[in-house]
Amino acid sequence: MKKIFLIPLVIISLHPFINSQNKKVYYAEIDGEIDLGMAPYVSRVVKEANEQNMDAIIFKINTFGGRVDAATQIKDAILSSHILTIAFINNRAISAGALIALSCNKIAMVSGSSIGAATVVGQTGEKLGEKYQSYMRSEMRSTAERNGRRTDIAQGMVDERIVVEGLDDSTTLITLTTEEALKYGIADTSVNDLVEVLAAFNLKGAQIISVHSNWAEDVVKFLNNPIVSTILIMIGFFGLMAEIKTPGWGVAGTTALIALALFFGSSYILQLASIVEILLFIAGIILIAVEIFVIPGFGVTGISGIILIIASLFLALTGGMEFFDYDIIGTAIIQLAVALTGAFVLILLLAKFLPKSTLFNRLVLAEEETAEKGFVSYPSEKELIGTEGVALTDLRPAGSAEINNTRYDVVADWQYIERGKKVKVMRVEGIKVVVREVT
Repeated sequence: MKKIFLIPLVIISLHPFINSQNKKVYYAEIDGEIDLGMAPYVSRVVKEANEQNMDAIIFKINTFGGRVDAATQIKDAILSSHILTIAFINNRAISAGALIALSCNKIAMVSGSSIGAATVVGQTGEKLGEKYQSYMRSEMRSTAERNGRRTDIAQGMVDERIVVEGLDDSTTLITLTTEEALKYGIADTSVNDLVEVLAAFNLKGAQIISVHSNWAEDVVKFLNNPIVSTILIMIGFFGLMAEIKTPGWGVAGTTALIALALFFGSSYILQLASIVEILLFIAGIILIAVEIFVIPGFGVTGISGIILIIASLFLALTGGMEFFDYDIIGTAIIQLAVALTGAFVLILLLAKFLPKSTLFNRLVLAEEETAEKGFVSYPSEKELIGTEGVALTDLRPAGSAEINNTRYDVVADWQYIERGKKVKVMRVEGIKVVVREVT
């Protein structure tokens, strides 16, 4: 009888263990430089975890920071989660990494780690102006406020002028050790490994599902690399310039469109290019196509098309900025300059060496086909030389004339000839009949 009463007690005692065994946790790493290629990965992790009703998402963070626009995208994705998010800081969460860590509901730090130093700096390491710092202060303040953390400390990580009593003065930025983060309420617990993170937040024994970037995210990140994107733009410029110089549409134009489509596609995914930049690019392509197929020569239409394409590329390289960033703009200008220069060099090299190559000689006729050998593209009217006729239209200089009771398209030699005037054929150049007024 006593054994029967013990069964419920055993079940009750095992309930927390059984319950934790049914929990599932997503585990993702935010490691290295924070760039725009990382944002789609984190957004997907958050979306999938919420759709599958995971019990929590743990982000293992170890970074010195990176792009502010990428960090804000990641922060927005994490804040949109309706399940528990945990920042597991292993070593450091500096600069943009501090903003990402503050966006999580809970923060666990390994002993000896650090968080802070979030002032905005340029590519050379110099501190940027007040406009940049003001933006970053507001991001840090609002994020800390969202998760119930001290806003003065969050702002002090950006601006050394903010003083936190007992922590810093007006000359230093705030960067907290693990112990200091616990003392001032920025971190929730100190841990040694992932097992202790789970235990600290009632997730002990939960199933860990590691999530890594997929091939599509890796491809987008690769295409967004400054070197790769510059090469894509260069191929695009080279193909378009080669297409303008050749009749019709061929391999060069198609290759250019593929390269530029890859560039704009990756930029659109990373929220650098919007539909506006893509429409500008398409408008530029249309104008160039009109110049190639409809309007002879190359003029205002083609130049306008090139300007629209360059403008769309520039906006795609600098898009997504929350504020005016000279570093990003400078990098974009350098990329465009390198791409244009590279395209011109390729065009010059092809023009110089391609006609001398073995492959080119196999594609074209080596023997010249001249009229003296009997090769003509159009019947010549050499027999008309010296004959006379009457201008049927005004020759300005081109028009029509009746010669030997036959109507011919003719060109005045150098002067304007009125309709009805008597003309004489001076020479025949291919299919062009050159006449002069008989006086």
